[in-house]
Amino acid sequence: MRIYQLDAFTDQLFAGNPAAVIPLTNWLPDERLQQIAAENNLAETAFYVKTDQKDTYHIRWFTPTIEVDLCGHATLATGYVLFFLENTELGDQVFFTSRSGLLKVCRSQDGWLTLDFPADIVHKANLQPPALISSVKERPLEIYKGKTDYMLVYKSQDQIEALEPDFREMNTVPARGVIVTAPANPDSGIDFVARFFGPQAGIDEDPVTGSAYTTLMPYWAERLGKTELSARQLSKRGGYIRCKLNDDGTNPIRVDISGQVQLYMTGEIHH
Repeated sequence: MRIYQLDAFTDQLFAGNPAAVIPLTNWLPDERLQQIAAENNLAETAFYVKTDQKDTYHIRWFTPTIEVDLCGHATLATGYVLFFLENTELGDQVFFTSRSGLLKVCRSQDGWLTLDFPADIVHKANLQPPALISSVKERPLEIYKGKTDYMLVYKSQDQIEALEPDFREMNTVPARGVIVTAPANPDSGIDFVARFFGPQAGIDEDPVTGSAYTTLMPYWAERLGKTELSARQLSKRGGYIRCKLNDDGTNPIRVDISGQVQLYMTGEIHH
């Protein structure tokens, strides 16, 4: 089996979020897929298989410990593999069927790739598990709950940078993970910042979390009064994301999440 390792949401190597992408002709047993993901030991490994439909593939994502419903950076990386490494006959868009429905990745002439994901539905979490606040160690201004994650809103970028969660305690919070976010510094040229903690999914802090922006964008678009925003994920590796909220009457509303991808490694798996 061919395997590619790529850095997503970055314009340089050794930054952004690394993902493995493995093309398959047929699905392997779930146990073997999970073993491969554990061996890769990356935030996500994406596997895909061609469907009978034109330019359409079925995609699945695995952390080192579980299969997940949605992964943005590994989907962006898979789009890169298909556009530039595996299928040069593709046009400017490719479709994926997944646990989260039909997804799309488009490429633009400047080399950026754009995910088309359904927006998350978030609501204020008036009741939350005690470990949520005690694990992040600083009370936020607001707390929201999306489909899979909690989102904690803080006053400043400095607070987001300073957070040092207790991941053992956070692991008891019943969610895929915890998003923390705040307005970006006024002189930064971007709109908001975020971090993503996911010990429940096998990774304490995810470098760049594409799917988290399906939760972040509806909130920040409403708060800032505009539908096109830029963001930085303030992990050690860091990442840059452009987002657009597409409220054109479709249900659910869609979010465009754009980023760049860098190829790090190609190889073969012997099993």
